[in-house]
Amino acid sequence: MRRRLFIVFLLPLVLVVTVLGGGFAWSAARGVQQEFYAEQLGDLSYFVTSARQALISGSSEVFDGEAERYRSLYGTSIVIVDRAGRPWAPRDEKPLLEADDIAARIALALSGRRGELPQDVMPWQFRDLSLVEPVYEGGDVIGAVVMSASVDVPRAEIARLWLLTAAVVIAVIAAGLFVVSRLAGWVLRPLRRLDKAMEAIERGDMDARIADETGPEELHRMIVMFNRMADEIERVLSRQQEFALNASHELRNPLNALLLRVEVLAADLGDSGVGAADVEKIREEGRRMTRILDTLLGFARRGGQPSTFVDVDLSALARRRAAAWQGVASRRDVAFRVSGGAEVRSRTDEAIVESALDAVIDNAVKFSPRGGRIEVSVDRTDDGCRIAVRDHGPGLETAELEQATDRFWRSARDQNSPGSGLGLAIATDLLRSVGGRVTVDRAEGGGLCVSFGLPGAGER
Repeated sequence: MRRRLFIVFLLPLVLVVTVLGGGFAWSAARGVQQEFYAEQLGDLSYFVTSARQALISGSSEVFDGEAERYRSLYGTSIVIVDRAGRPWAPRDEKPLLEADDIAARIALALSGRRGELPQDVMPWQFRDLSLVEPVYEGGDVIGAVVMSASVDVPRAEIARLWLLTAAVVIAVIAAGLFVVSRLAGWVLRPLRRLDKAMEAIERGDMDARIADETGPEELHRMIVMFNRMADEIERVLSRQQEFALNASHELRNPLNALLLRVEVLAADLGDSGVGAADVEKIREEGRRMTRILDTLLGFARRGGQPSTFVDVDLSALARRRAAAWQGVASRRDVAFRVSGGAEVRSRTDEAIVESALDAVIDNAVKFSPRGGRIEVSVDRTDDGCRIAVRDHGPGLETAELEQATDRFWRSARDQNSPGSGLGLAIATDLLRSVGGRVTVDRAEGGGLCVSFGLPGAGER
């Protein structure tokens, strides 16, 4: 944004100052040229009068003295030529008259016609000036005066004016740069503090606020609104954390009581009693529920930050969750088939992956046809690990796949089926919290394939 402010404010200033400075420099150069031409024409008129007197009297002593003094002062040569075009005074200036352009002008002057006055030229084209003026006596041309002037002095004056103009332009641009820099800092300082406060809130520092009285009035109002919004977010998150803490605490008591009764029941049945295997499954589910509650407590206490990551054997986790769901699936004659490597490890949160996998398996059991099969596969990929759950149910249309992970979304043909449309959405949120991803695809041969992408062991 700072760059855009510089472009918006500084670029027009640079253009305007450059155009004005260029116009002034051009006008100053033309003014110096015109003044130089006017001075030379005035001096030439004087020397034409002096040359007429010298030619009439036949003596050039007075003219020679004046021409010599003029040349010593200004470096400009003055020569009188006679009717034949030969140098008459001073007589040693013949080399000056041998130049082709001066010879042509002398011939034109001796014919009684004046040469064209010099026109304004570009400063870099401003060269030495040669003027030829005829000398008349009684209407007849009796000679001509040739003036050859150096333009070193006016050219130096033009260079001085141009350097002065460039210095003024640079100074104005530098002043504009300073003003725009201060203006940009004044405008952007509250925005930078706002950005830092937002980053702090994103990192979990809910106490971040902005106390800034600088900047435009509009930004003051925005800062006030941001502080109010941050207060509301902090209040909502605090309520959520309180709810999670209360819910996990309230659930732990009945869960502990349930597990206690299970232990009593297990003691009554013994290791070989009828139903001992079912009691052991209940124990395992109880321990899993305890881990889920511990994770929920960790989320609440750390403001939603994930638990400490550990290396998890995804193959064993998938087999364990398939076995836990087998009893529910058996009611619909649905069987599980778990395939994959003997040990596929990922550095992640075990409770979160279990919960996400349960949500997907629940969907797969719900939509699998009676007597169907659910295939759970675990394997390694180029960028980590993958758990895939494939059912043989009705699946989804291609256009529906992108909406499958939206909260409360359900396919139009499944509106009368039990459920809330939260399973895949919950799995997606859970996996995202541990750096994983959920992909939903149509399975070849029918059904739906939901896969988890997780990092490999030691990749965090």
